[in-house]
Amino acid sequence: MAARAYFDHNASAPLCDAARAAVVAALGAANPSSVHSEGRAARRIVEDARRAVAALVNGRPEHVVFTSGATEAATTLLTPDWQMGRAALRMSRLYVCQADHPCLLSGGRFPAGQVTRLGVGGDGILDLAALEAALAAHDKADGLPLVAIHAANNETGVIQPVEAISRIVKAAGGVLVLDAVQAAGRIPLDISAGSVDYLILSSHKIGGPKGAGAVVAAADLMMPKPLVAGGGQEKGHRAGTENLPAIAGFGAAARQALAALVAIEAVRARRDAVESVVSELVPDAVFFGAGAPRLANTSFFAIPGMKAETAQIAFDLAGVALSAGSACSSGKVGPSHVLKAMGISDGQGALRVSIGPATTDEDIELFRTALAGIAGRRAGTEKAA
Repeated sequence: MAARAYFDHNASAPLCDAARAAVVAALGAANPSSVHSEGRAARRIVEDARRAVAALVNGRPEHVVFTSGATEAATTLLTPDWQMGRAALRMSRLYVCQADHPCLLSGGRFPAGQVTRLGVGGDGILDLAALEAALAAHDKADGLPLVAIHAANNETGVIQPVEAISRIVKAAGGVLVLDAVQAAGRIPLDISAGSVDYLILSSHKIGGPKGAGAVVAAADLMMPKPLVAGGGQEKGHRAGTENLPAIAGFGAAARQALAALVAIEAVRARRDAVESVVSELVPDAVFFGAGAPRLANTSFFAIPGMKAETAQIAFDLAGVALSAGSACSSGKVGPSHVLKAMGISDGQGALRVSIGPATTDEDIELFRTALAGIAGRRAGTEKAA
């Protein structure tokens, strides 16, 4: 088989060996709700994974609720109906960012008329003045404001100023949900610091299997009305027999992701090497979000005069897997809502490179060879024109 380089970690990180082993080991486990020895053994697998996921964000295991993925976690949290103990608690309006992932932009269980979309600057950073003004105008007589924002953008890798956002939200008496799907394992996260109330996590973004995600709460004072009702699993917060193999793999991946944080600067060096290759071979390439803090593994750029999907196919044929934007729309390639939010005309689209700790110098050389061919064909086309 010809050599290939995988540069699409933000879509799904490769399944790590530890997660694969944990999945296989858990496949024959019993129902973790059963009280016999086999059931208790299965329960230990779930609770071990819960401890590992909590450790990744410096949270408490009892505040981790497993879901089928980040989209379910988001839909669980984005609801007007909450409880504080036995008392009902209402969130009357949801505030999201125009550059958020679609699972936040959709508004979850909020009616469309109760969702406010806030803008970003040309660098992809949330407009903090707009957030402050929107929350100042919020009528608390109807209920509390709920703010949901991504920690790091899945396309540009731009990291939001969470501490500054938190100060504004807390001053307004609001609740802050942080989509940490892309941030987990790539920047340190500490839910115990009190800046955010809830985190959203995804297994397959950190090297675990697909089909597992989590809501992590900072405290147990309040929780949303369950999205999935029925049995008493997950302390009544999410009914249904746990997906034990996926949860076991999630836990193993979380342990590995936490350990790998020490190597993040090596990842950054390789990302920068990729961008140097792009700048060398395509001097007029445009990098998006490069002026803001970014994830160390992500680069989002455009090749002027070439459609992103055309370049993506050319890279794939040359042995390099990368994305034309995000991979959350069933493989469809279309205008980037993130670039649109940043005020950037997206007539041709952009390419996303997202790498990981296992990315090698040989991978980057394969990328160089592929891009050299693409740049050469582009130059020939321009000359012919």
